[in-house]
Amino acid sequence: MSSRRLRIDDFDYELPPAAIAQSPAEPRDSSRLLVADFEAGAMPPALRHRAFHEITAELRPGDLLVVNDTRVLPARLRGTRPGGGRGEVLLLRAMGDRRWEALVRPSRRLPPGARITFPSGDGVEVGERLTDTTRAVRFDRDPESVMATSGEMPLPPYIHGRTADPDRYQTVYARTPGSAAAPTAGLHFTAGLLARLDSAGVRRASVTLHVGLDTFRPLEGTFVDEHRIHREWYEVGEATRRLVTDTRGGGGRVIAVGTTTVRVLETAARSAQDHGWTDLYITPPHAFAAVDGMVTNFHLPRSSLLLLVAAFVQWRSGSLSPLEARDALLRVYGAALARGYRFFSFGDAMLIC
Repeated sequence: MSSRRLRIDDFDYELPPAAIAQSPAEPRDSSRLLVADFEAGAMPPALRHRAFHEITAELRPGDLLVVNDTRVLPARLRGTRPGGGRGEVLLLRAMGDRRWEALVRPSRRLPPGARITFPSGDGVEVGERLTDTTRAVRFDRDPESVMATSGEMPLPPYIHGRTADPDRYQTVYARTPGSAAAPTAGLHFTAGLLARLDSAGVRRASVTLHVGLDTFRPLEGTFVDEHRIHREWYEVGEATRRLVTDTRGGGGRVIAVGTTTVRVLETAARSAQDHGWTDLYITPPHAFAAVDGMVTNFHLPRSSLLLLVAAFVQWRSGSLSPLEARDALLRVYGAALARGYRFFSFGDAMLIC
């Protein structure tokens, strides 16, 4: 079993641009689902190709489906800067007193004290640098009201069109506002599908993790352990903790919908805190303490999300080295590409069980 230090370029792969989904499937649950089944004990895992609504055949009575109920903010604000040039603000985190941490463009042309004015007449004052890439901004009035008037959904940069209904970048169970990006594995569920799962005896619980853009950015550095991810706010209630414990104790499986849900459950399994900031960075090897299966989309090369899924594949297999788990995952990705699966936020899904 190899023990060499993992490199970031170990988690690269070739993705044809045509495989990147530019619009969501309609209806939501008509997207495709690739099931990678490790329970059969075979390596590589058995693969099954389904429509997403057929996930009802893959989940069992007594399983627990855990979802991230965060709601995406209309956090992209476009306006003009002094002199008439374009300016843009992408809000990341509330700091209180009408101040937010944000990405500001063009940052070099906006010194502290400069203003960006939106078409509604509202504006922000650009403040100090907070990190290498982010700035503080202060709103003239209530930020939520300004977002409601002037904000746009912060779709990922690889989605070129902006014509989709904004609600298609929200899950049907989104409840708690605060994310700069959607927990995209949940976009496949409809209210009807959730009702059918309820009727089939699959229980459901919620956690909250407000997704930051850092979740999706490429890894930096040469080696995997050199990268650091930003903190994100999470909440997990006592009822969800109890359901996780009861499910696993009763022989059911905890199925996390999305990598964000995985990070919350794994954070909570290691902490007594029901809320706080998590910077849990899951890489191979990782001993998963709260998750037995995962619904997830197909992820960017060289991303922390791809590393998390590779770590789960290694743990689920029980015998693979980190590089062997990488190979197994990328073979599954290759099978998906060969069959025309669509990748990234508006793309198709995998169930790893």
